[in-house]
Amino acid sequence: MKNILEKRFAEIDQVLKDTLRQSADSVARAAELIVQAYRAEHGVFLFGNGGSAADAQHMAGELTGRFLRDRRPLKAQALVCDAATITSIANDYGYEHIFSKQLLANAEAGDIAFGFSTSGNSKNVIEAFKAAKSSDIRTVAMTGNGGGALRELSDVWIEIPSSFTPHIQEVGMVVYHCLCEQIEGVLFR
Repeated sequence: MKNILEKRFAEIDQVLKDTLRQSADSVARAAELIVQAYRAEHGVFLFGNGGSAADAQHMAGELTGRFLRDRRPLKAQALVCDAATITSIANDYGYEHIFSKQLLANAEAGDIAFGFSTSGNSKNVIEAFKAAKSSDIRTVAMTGNGGGALRELSDVWIEIPSSFTPHIQEVGMVVYHCLCEQIEGVLFR
């Protein structure tokens, strides 16, 4: 067990350092984009699959409730939580449309679509970004190494430079916690 711990902790340390070096500017741009949306009374819609769905829920909770400060709630919705909606869309249109249909129903121009995908190639996240582009909804993607198709579809792309899914998700949590801290700090000084 100690060998596994030492190996994984050394790897995660390197991914954290690489993410700081490669993606700090992107994280700052994402925070600015989200702050601008909130100042204009817009919101953030978050989505992903599997562990990325959990990340979407987690970040939405930090924004809607609180992160480090008691403050007014911020409009944030995870599009991964409504089983009836997700399964009806998947059944009637296909799984690749579960986020795009919800986004088009609930978001408006000026809102933010925040997609999590470790590969950057999740079809339902890609379809949501395409729908967002057609509706003047800004897009932020958090992906692993290379960004996949989402790299080109996003207004802001945050890369976690790893191809190991657990490390992408672990460092991703650090990144979105930093985003939440920055957003709160700017909006609620």
